[in-house]
Amino acid sequence: MSDSPTFYIFHGDDDISLENALKKMRDSMGENGDLNTSEYEATETTVPDVLGAVKSMPFLADKRLVIVKGLISHITRKGAGETGKKARERLLEELPNLPAHARLVLVEREALSEKNKVLRAIEKMDNGYVGRFEKPKNLTGWIIKRAKDEYDTEILPQAAQAIADVVNEDMRRADNELYKLICFVDGDHPITEQDVAMLTPYVPEANVFEMVDALARGNGNMALQLIHQALRDNPRDPGFGLFALIVRQFRLLLMVREHLNNGGGSQNPVIAKALGVHPFVAGKISQQSRAFSTEQLDSILRALQKYDQDMKTGRIEPRLALDLLVTSLARQ
Repeated sequence: MSDSPTFYIFHGDDDISLENALKKMRDSMGENGDLNTSEYEATETTVPDVLGAVKSMPFLADKRLVIVKGLISHITRKGAGETGKKARERLLEELPNLPAHARLVLVEREALSEKNKVLRAIEKMDNGYVGRFEKPKNLTGWIIKRAKDEYDTEILPQAAQAIADVVNEDMRRADNELYKLICFVDGDHPITEQDVAMLTPYVPEANVFEMVDALARGNGNMALQLIHQALRDNPRDPGFGLFALIVRQFRLLLMVREHLNNGGGSQNPVIAKALGVHPFVAGKISQQSRAFSTEQLDSILRALQKYDQDMKTGRIEPRLALDLLVTSLARQ
């Protein structure tokens, strides 16, 4: 690879690291960066337009930065047809010959397949750089490292694990919770498990615990309000994500009931180990499970399975399924 790549491929599902890489590219543009930076969505532009933009001479600067999101996946998608083929050919023909001032960044929010023809061809070019950004396998370690590297703050391992347990592998939410905690401790002391317990709700995306508590009390109206609020708070989720969280919650409740019925220990650390969750979470689930019998939980999970099948086969919309689910469970 040359010392100064003229194009970059950033791909993968680690959205935070990818955004940091993009920020460095933007920051590197200097004083007149705004005048020499353009950003496009693949569905709203064409390969010739992108190439024309990045080849244009920069204004009072030595570089021109063009960022395009989703271009490779768009022109290699199934059904792209002859238009996609011509776009791929034009892109691969022009990339090796980009002028020295060009900085073209092609961004993909998911990892491209190693079999992707465009990616394979690009990897053989000596004037480009391919960066793959993958979610870490150990979110706890990532939280500890990010606290130190990005925020110059120490977080204790137990506290980092507590955050990891509740964000359901959502790195952006993990970072939001971390930033909130950093502002709270304000350098006074390392972030502790107690700090996390005070500031971070032990539910991902919606207060599923409160919703289940409302169902246990037979308060269907409150449960519906909580469901609708959760959907409003996350408009990108049509209901599938929230439904998955509810399924997970009732599975954990059933696991606790069976654990206790079989003579398992009732202490939070024991239950936490049996479920593979944090002790704080285990304590809440253990307390909540007392409102349900094993038979009730079995019945609820069977109902959830049926709704899941109906949603995935298009027989029912997720939001309607959630309403019907809460209404039916409130009657039990």
